[in-house]
Amino acid sequence: MAKDAPRRWDRRMQQRLAHGEAAALGELYDRFASLVHGLAHRVLGDEQAADRITREVFAHIWENPDAYDPKQGPLRSWVAKLTHERAVRRLRQTESAALARGGEGTTEDLERKVRRASAAARADYIVTAMPAPLRAALELAYFQRRDYRQTAADLGVTEDEARRRLRLGLQLLSTANDAGAQATEQDPAPEAPPGYRRAL
Repeated sequence: MAKDAPRRWDRRMQQRLAHGEAAALGELYDRFASLVHGLAHRVLGDEQAADRITREVFAHIWENPDAYDPKQGPLRSWVAKLTHERAVRRLRQTESAALARGGEGTTEDLERKVRRASAAARADYIVTAMPAPLRAALELAYFQRRDYRQTAADLGVTEDEARRRLRLGLQLLSTANDAGAQATEQDPAPEAPPGYRRAL
């Protein structure tokens, strides 16, 4: 029953928004604004641009609450997807306009930049959205440069459990790569950061 609680919240929030409940939008903003702004900033690297994307995303949700289908997954993931798509589109438009004005680089450089920014944002989201035990193991391995033995000691688990958590975390990251193989240019996927791989 407890596992379904977040999904019930998602369904109820969608219903409240569909009924035009302004308080629901405020609650949604309080819950997801930092996620939206962080993802947008990771892609665009610009505070004001991230602010604009944040406003656009919540305006879109307010105007199109029925666009979210709780059967398709968590509300958090849908909000992140909206943000990612809009931020990548904005980056591509901005960089294309700069090239058209005679800026340095080529269209290939532009696409590489878009892919890198998009990959970084998707990897960040996957890590922050994964279960806490997996995230803790990956953060120890990547940020603190621990191997699986040190990670096990730090977490107070067996070495086998530490390896399992690291592998599961990497598998979650790799699902973004799998999706990227079939994605359009507007939705590229990241590779796992090298520090994560070294930990294994």
